[in-house]
Amino acid sequence: MGAASLTPHEISPEEARDILALQRLAWTYCHAIDRRDYALVRSLYWDDAQDDHGPMFQGGPDAYVAWLPQMMATWSITAHTIHNMVFLLDGDHAEGELVTTAYHRTLDGRREVIGHGRYLDQYRRRDGVWRFWRRALAEDWLEDREVAEPAPASGLDAGRPGADDPLYRRLPLFAAQRRG
Repeated sequence: MGAASLTPHEISPEEARDILALQRLAWTYCHAIDRRDYALVRSLYWDDAQDDHGPMFQGGPDAYVAWLPQMMATWSITAHTIHNMVFLLDGDHAEGELVTTAYHRTLDGRREVIGHGRYLDQYRRRDGVWRFWRRALAEDWLEDREVAEPAPASGLDAGRPGADDPLYRRLPLFAAQRRG
C-alpha cells in the first residue's frame, strides 16, 4: 500500500472510473437489499469475501445471503441509503467508509427502527471488476420508535420489497435484471 491518499490531488481518469465503480457497487447493494434480490446481493461479493454485521451475522457471502430472508422477513419495508462515500485506492485493493442510514418498518406497521452507521469496506478488483471482499458494519446510533401516524393513501403505487415492487412493472430494463 502506498498511493492511497485522502488529501486533495489530481484525479486521473482511471481513479475516477474506479471510484465510480465502487459507488455503483454500494448503490447496487442498497437496491438489492431493499428489493430483496438476494441473487443480486450475492453477485456483489467475491467467493472468499467476509461480511461482519456484528452479533447478528458474521460469515461468507453464501451464508450471508442464506441469512438475509429470515432477517428481512421481520420488516414490511426497508430503505438503505448511502450519504457519504470516501474511498482509498491502491492498485487492485480499495477501502471505503460509507455513511449509511437503514430504515426498517415492522410488519404490523407500528414501529420503525432506523440504524445510522458506516460500512467499513475492503474491495478487490479481479479481472477488471470490483466487488466486496471484507465488509463490516459500525453502528453510530439507533432509533427505535412508534410510527406516529401512518401515511394516508396517496393514490401512488405502493412500494414493497421483492419482485412485486412497481419498479419491475414500470421499468422493463430493471425487470430483465431481476435475479431473485
